[in-house]
Amino acid sequence: MMSALCFARIGAGSASLSSQLIWNIQHRANHWQSSLLGLRAALPMRAEPKKKKKVDPKREIAIRDRMKKKIKKLEKAPQELIPIEDFITPFRFMDETRVRDISPLSFEESERRALLLKKWTVYKQAQNKAEMKAAKALMEAQEEALKELRLESEELYQAAIQRDEGLFPFERQEPTHTPPVSKYEAPEGRCHDITKVYTH
Repeated sequence: MMSALCFARIGAGSASLSSQLIWNIQHRANHWQSSLLGLRAALPMRAEPKKKKKVDPKREIAIRDRMKKKIKKLEKAPQELIPIEDFITPFRFMDETRVRDISPLSFEESERRALLLKKWTVYKQAQNKAEMKAAKALMEAQEEALKELRLESEELYQAAIQRDEGLFPFERQEPTHTPPVSKYEAPEGRCHDITKVYTH
């Protein structure tokens, strides 16, 4: 009787110990598993290296030869002229129905402009007369000098009436339609570059 009770107590104690051991082992396994998952998430993922394709040297040479032939063909072809769009009037500007509405001027403004135009005409006429008078005086002086030179020496006269080849190109400042405004400062504007770039 005594021995049976002892065995029963030992059996009960061993069962509780085994269940506790199993619970401890499962708890530690779960802990290790979670720590391993966290470590795996922290590690950087690396992809497998791609295998390099084997390049056929004959194929590369053939591609290069084709490119060389294309380049030679392009060099032989005549160069295409790039259109200058500044000299081409767009079709939308050729419409004859497009008329800009001019706002009517006041009576004082129209009279001021008419008087200004008369003054400008008188000024340009006087300027033209002065220029013509100066040119006539120079030509008369030149004719007189050539006559005197011919009396002195025929050779010098022939040399003097020869054409001067180094006279041209001749540059001269032409008078503008309106006189320049004194102390005028041009406003600073913005430039939008819309030039098209052509690649061959």
